[in-house]
Amino acid sequence: MDVRLDPWSDSRFALLERINTPAMRRHVGGPETPEQLLHRHRRYLALPAQGGVMFAVLADGAPAGSIAYHRREWRGEEIWETGWNVLPEFQGRGLAVAAGRLMLAALREAVAADAAAPGTLHAFPAADNAASNALCARLGFTDAGPCEFEYPQRSGRFLRSHDWRLALR
Repeated sequence: MDVRLDPWSDSRFALLERINTPAMRRHVGGPETPEQLLHRHRRYLALPAQGGVMFAVLADGAPAGSIAYHRREWRGEEIWETGWNVLPEFQGRGLAVAAGRLMLAALREAVAADAAAPGTLHAFPAADNAASNALCARLGFTDAGPCEFEYPQRSGRFLRSHDWRLALR
């Protein structure tokens, strides 16, 4: 399977709608309203201006999921955060690992070009999301243990998660 990352664009809203299902969003509080989804789409489009990127994950040219990195503050430190989704029909085929490796290569290139960029990437999968926690381990992250993670940021809603960390330098 040919896996590629394509920077988010207006044309990817339909992919976001396909991700917005009870099954796909069960670990992050459930589906969003149409207004929330449009707001999320606009945030994804604005990420490059803030030093991050949301990618559509393409498998043999077909939209199969998403993966991102962006800056955020975590416990008083600026870090990179990542998150991903893989549509059910593409799960279990190594797509998330391939997309993760491609995203890591892009982020490491960006970090190498900017000495002031954060040097650590974090992922915060829900504690009960076995597949995402296993993906973190496969990509070389270290589990720093359980935490209460606010998602979405500034929402006041906290999820029981794991804080996975990966040094980029």
